[in-house]
Amino acid sequence: MKLGYLFPGQGSQSVGMLADFHELGSEVEDYLARASETIDVDLSTIVSRGPDELLNQTAITQPAILASSIGVFAMTRRFGLELPSAVAGHSLGEYSALVASGVLDFEDAVKLVHERGKIMQSAVPENTGAMVAVVGLTDEQVQLVCESVEGTVEIANYNSPGQVVIAGKASSVRSASSMCADLGARRVVPLAMSVPSHCSLLGNASRLFEQVLKTVAFKPPNIKIYQNVNAKVAGDPSDCKRNLVVQLSSSVLWHQSICAMIEDGITTFVECGPGKVLTGLMRRIDRRIEAIALSDRKKFEQLLRENR
Repeated sequence: MKLGYLFPGQGSQSVGMLADFHELGSEVEDYLARASETIDVDLSTIVSRGPDELLNQTAITQPAILASSIGVFAMTRRFGLELPSAVAGHSLGEYSALVASGVLDFEDAVKLVHERGKIMQSAVPENTGAMVAVVGLTDEQVQLVCESVEGTVEIANYNSPGQVVIAGKASSVRSASSMCADLGARRVVPLAMSVPSHCSLLGNASRLFEQVLKTVAFKPPNIKIYQNVNAKVAGDPSDCKRNLVVQLSSSVLWHQSICAMIEDGITTFVECGPGKVLTGLMRRIDRRIEAIALSDRKKFEQLLRENR
């Protein structure tokens, strides 16, 4: 078995997430506490008690998911699970992957995603952008729709065969959504995202975030890390940093990243953090490949039994 660890992004959060992991150890609580101290926000209380509206604020969501995911990763280390041969993270999850692979120190990553969230939130006026999941059309069909619509609308996430997310100006996204439905899309689902991520509307945000990244040291990865912007293994710290700048306003090549990892020999994927989104996408990408979501204690204990 050759393991690949996957780290979830924004949208996987929920009040009370990973609560039953406390029975196995304090890592999730510990990392939430460290993150809380780093950015002077009580993430521990927000994650455990909410309210949803506060947890779902981008600048809160991002460090909360990062800390929770790294808490689960730390638990896998304490229990002696095999180190992954490669890691990847979906959008925000890429920062968790960078921590797991040794590129970023945890506290630096928390500061980065907190600032990233604030920059993203202020980049586009409220209610002027939108994101919509489109299921049941080819990438090429959706791309042609986006190109035919007036205004900004682009493919933000290539999640799996037949499932992409489009993002851009709200009116343009609505027009593209209607056209996708007319073409026979099985589902066209608006996403509860306050920022139209991974499209050119965040171009200025990328430039602002580049200045923030200059203040943080990046180290060479000690585990292969596949990055969103090109679905390739990052070569050195400068590549990692440059790809994070581009990532904000560019498509997430998730489907392509998973296929590259499979081609490189990964046989089992472990989703390390809250939710089961990435495990669900794995079933659409390649059902033959085993995927386990460590989103509850039972799944974690299952992985422990299988690795003994």
